[in-house]
Amino acid sequence: MRNFVRPFTAVSLAVCGFALLPIYCAAFAQEPQQPPQPQVVDGMAAIVNGDVITYSQVRQLSAPREKLLRSQLTGQDLENKVREVRQLALKDLIDRRLIIQAFKKESYAIPDHVVDQRVHDIIRENFGGDRNTFVKTLEAQNYSLGEFKEKEMERIIVQAMRGHNVKTNYIISPTKIEDFYRKHRDLFTTKEEIKLRLIMISGQKDTGNAQAQKSLAEEVLGKLAAGGEFEQTAQIYSEDSTKDNGGDWGWIGRNTLAAPLEKFAFNMPVGRISNIIDYAGNYYILKVEDKRGGTTRSLAEARGDIEKKLIQDEAQQIQERWIASLRQKAYIRTF
Repeated sequence: MRNFVRPFTAVSLAVCGFALLPIYCAAFAQEPQQPPQPQVVDGMAAIVNGDVITYSQVRQLSAPREKLLRSQLTGQDLENKVREVRQLALKDLIDRRLIIQAFKKESYAIPDHVVDQRVHDIIRENFGGDRNTFVKTLEAQNYSLGEFKEKEMERIIVQAMRGHNVKTNYIISPTKIEDFYRKHRDLFTTKEEIKLRLIMISGQKDTGNAQAQKSLAEEVLGKLAAGGEFEQTAQIYSEDSTKDNGGDWGWIGRNTLAAPLEKFAFNMPVGRISNIIDYAGNYYILKVEDKRGGTTRSLAEARGDIEKKLIQDEAQQIQERWIASLRQKAYIRTF
């Protein structure tokens, strides 16, 4: 049997990721132990070339995401999302089983010491070097050390096979990079924001009329033009919800204000006070205190990031084609 050594040297595993065992999440979450759950009858979720994937394996893989969903959703929305997450988990398990079968078919082998080193690293990095705590955590999750090592071996195999079959040593042409930049300039443009203060005078007060309110707005504008502090003037005259804060809206992006107000605000110079803006029956006076963002990186500045993304996209497409070819040759039945 040939040693399959080179690809797995780049393996990197993220704690509590979608494809990791519950042992990781249980070890790091530091949550109180939950009461025993009702026993769920297991069954076959899929058959892949004779290998069985069970419902419990699917639920085990989807459990961390399901827990998050149950804290965010209820009712039919929750049911739909849980169903979607379980379908993704089943697809992931099927793909993993196909990859492991391909590894065995090629008669590759990964030395046992690689898995032993991985376990040693987990104990050192995540359990402070305490092997007993690690083993107890395994036991709490109904795993033996042997079962855990087997899962780690499978994980390394999957990563190694992906690295072996998905090559990334190709060159992206300058034309392709330039074309991507032209079509996705927004990706390289920072979000435009302004720091805004605002005074609003209602034009429809029950105790007055529109002309009187417009006259009040003109009086307020005159006070500001004469050097009055915008913050203090807003506290006295503004009827906007930010009155107590001196009309301070803080940093805002586009699509925060009504379109007519936004047009004025984002085109005003910093420090300038607007004229009266008549909108929807009310009178507004704006002051832009600062601006940031709205700048676009040049092609030269963005070239490296674009090349990296295009290489990653190409690698993803190659991986999908490789997995699709494994599926096409396999017998797969889901239940």
